[in-house]
Order: sequence, then C-alpha cells, then structure tokens
Amino acid sequence: MAIDYQRLLDWPVPEIRHSYGARDSQLYALAVGLGADPVSTAQLRFVYEQGLEALPMQAVVLGYPGFWMKDPGTGIDCVRLVHAEQGLRLHRPLPAAGEVIGRTRVIGINDKGPDKGAIVYSQRTVHEASSGELLATLDSSTFCRGDGGCGGSDAAPLRLAPSPERPPDAVCDLPTLPQQALLYRLCGDLNPLHADPDVARAAGFDRPILHGLCTFAVAGHALLRSMCDYHPQRLTAMQVRFSAPVYPGETLRTEVWREAEGLAFRTTALERAVVVLSHGRASVSAD
Repeated sequence: MAIDYQRLLDWPVPEIRHSYGARDSQLYALAVGLGADPVSTAQLRFVYEQGLEALPMQAVVLGYPGFWMKDPGTGIDCVRLVHAEQGLRLHRPLPAAGEVIGRTRVIGINDKGPDKGAIVYSQRTVHEASSGELLATLDSSTFCRGDGGCGGSDAAPLRLAPSPERPPDAVCDLPTLPQQALLYRLCGDLNPLHADPDVARAAGFDRPILHGLCTFAVAGHALLRSMCDYHPQRLTAMQVRFSAPVYPGETLRTEVWREAEGLAFRTTALERAVVVLSHGRASVSAD
C-alpha cells in the first residue's frame, strides 16, 4: 500500500494520557547524561528527589503515542523511514511529576515524487490533564524514503538556517556512555535498532545506535550548561536537523553561537568528526 495524501492527513493518531512521577523524571535525566559529575549540585537537581526539577527536553517523551507509522493502513514503509527534524517549544516549565495528555496529528506531507520519498510533518501538543493547560508543542518531520508519489506539497513547519561560519561563542563537550541507548529506551522508545546488534546490522549499522532524541537531549544539556547556568525554565525552544547517527560511547561536542534572534548550535561526534545535529536553533530567556 502506498501513502494516500488525504488518508494520512486524517490519520487518527491515538490520544495518550500519561502519568509520570519523580522517578520517571530522574530516569530521563540519568538516561541523557545528567549526574555524570558527582559533585555538581546543578546537575543534582535533575536526578535527586530533594528539590527535583524536570529537564525541558523531557517533553519529547511525554504523551508519546508510540510508533504509529508502523500501522500498514498509513501506507508508510516503516522500515525505511528516518527521523529528519525535531522542534520543541515550552509554554511553561514542565512539572517533575504529573499527568499529561498528548495529542498528535499529521499537519503536512511533502512529496518528493515517485521512488524519491516523502516527508511527513507531525505535531504533538502536551497538555496538563487536570487543567488542559498547554505545556509543550513538538514539531517533527519524518523522511519516508520508501514512499512518494502521493501528491502532497505542504510547507515545512520548521525553517532552519545553517550554523554561522565564525568561531562559536561557547563549546561544550559531553561524553555518552556505551550503555546509553539501553538506558534511554527505558524512557519509552523500545525500537530494537538501539539495543539488538542483529537488527542494527540489518539496518546497515555496525552496532546499535543512539536514539536521535537522546542526542537531541544531550545537546539540550549542553545549552543548559553553557547558556542557562542549569536553570531549566530559561530554555524555551529547540529545533534541530538529524544529520548523522551517534554510537553510544562517543563524545558529543556542541558549539553555540549567539545570534540576534536567539542561539544557533550544532553537535559533532568528536571521535569521527561527524556533525550529528545540524541547523540547530534555540531560544533562551534572560531569567
């Protein structure tokens, strides 16, 4: 079955009611690398129950509807798709525990033509369950390499510019653990590509790769550390393009530039000198 433009636009992605507690927030922070410095009180606030705060990047795992694109009815070849871009906007700081409702919908399709693939744009809003208050908006694009020819030509919700050519204003190096993907999958993304060597090899990788959204979170950690003094309420938006996979255990260098409209950044896997996140943009408040 091929993608049908209108059918996919109308696809009923399930609404998700998601309760999470302090341990879930602590696990998420540990899974993306917080707590690596045992004497950092700034990092401790995200992994220790006394005065616990949630990382802003945690919104990506709240109200997550699962891998809905694998449903044959969507017409998507789910084996050949890749996460292309991710955006996050925080409308208020995330609570460290609570109940939320995630509502996901397809907002556009950009058809590259028969046998050339299609980009599917989706958006998830995360609401506080009791009040209905909007906490976060998540925009993402998925490149469906095995699809195309459905006729859609919707505009991309994310408009990302490349990194500046001048030297960065800040550089932050953060190591990842060899077992980082095994930790991160406990936050909800159980794709075997990130755990099973046989599945990874079948997909063309030497070994399991790190989740793109974990790499996204490591870059968010770098922004919090270098630009926000670890105050989570200051990081209000992030957008990135996923440009290459990361292997657990690699060191990720995030370079940051101050621009008139906010921050620009990119992230490189140092051991291979490969840019893994490009076209990064972020918004940071003064307090």
